[in-house]
Amino acid sequence: MTARSDFKRRLRAPAVLAVASLALTACVSPVAGPSGVYAQPIGNAPVTANPTPYSAALVCLGDYARRHNLPSPRIAVGRISDYTGKEEAEGGRKVTQGASLMAISALAKSGARLVERYDTSVSELELKYANNKLITDEALATPGQPQSYRKITSGQVPGSDFYLVGGVTELNYNIRSAGFDVAGGESATKGLKGVARGRTFVMNVGLDLRLVETRTLEVVDVVSYQKQIIGREVSGGLFDFFDGNVIDISAGEGGLEPVQLAVRAVVERAVVEMMANLYGVGGPEACLDAANDPLGGRTNTAGVTGAFIPAYDNLGTNNAATRQDPSRWNADRDDNLRRGRY
Repeated sequence: MTARSDFKRRLRAPAVLAVASLALTACVSPVAGPSGVYAQPIGNAPVTANPTPYSAALVCLGDYARRHNLPSPRIAVGRISDYTGKEEAEGGRKVTQGASLMAISALAKSGARLVERYDTSVSELELKYANNKLITDEALATPGQPQSYRKITSGQVPGSDFYLVGGVTELNYNIRSAGFDVAGGESATKGLKGVARGRTFVMNVGLDLRLVETRTLEVVDVVSYQKQIIGREVSGGLFDFFDGNVIDISAGEGGLEPVQLAVRAVVERAVVEMMANLYGVGGPEACLDAANDPLGGRTNTAGVTGAFIPAYDNLGTNNAATRQDPSRWNADRDDNLRRGRY
């Protein structure tokens, strides 16, 4: 082999790497394109519902209450805080700070009558403006012209019968773990060698909630639950010399059950038990009725995504079942949008 051919052979690998790098950077331009962006974001997964194994039971309770004309008390949700004190190394809490919002969604799925107490900042500000006669409810108010102002009426805000408070009280790492690490291969220096690794570990989160009667401050229901979370890692690799070239191949896969989804599941299980008590439902056997299908009726306003009060009489096409459809309103998946039927 001549020196020239050897030089070309040594330049071949860097040239291939350079071409591959240029190909990868071709998707990003330093100049904004006609659409006004440098690059299009990847990913096209549609928005989907975020249920837990207890969401169907919540919807079942709401449907059971409607079918039997069981009134729901007015319920407010207070602070459901994170009391674990666990923080990430780079800052921020390990556990979601939105457990109160999860509880509101869970109560809505069960058909509970909700009154807002968690964030009343807008209502308090508008009440202040109304008290100073600064707010009008006229649809076509003209700035600078006198308008009729919003009246403050005694008793216009409904009170709550119960409120829900509590907190996430446990986050325990590595309750138990197991794993293996295996390596082997030929004894020769350039022989084939391989390695395989695997690991599983278990952690948990805990929650304590209480339901308080608003007028008397009597605690009428207390629930304490925990849920275990599992994670796993599997990897393997091969190392060998082949015709003067080094080959190193490795692959792996791992997964951790979502911690925040586990918090939502614990919240929903607690709300199921509390609402079943308020509705007088003995147990899951109430869901055996064939008429009690949360997706069967086209007039349900509560589903695994939450609940709403209909503004128009269009429940045949806009109800809880349609809100669970991942293709609905998606410009890439909904035929009505693609055909321009707005």
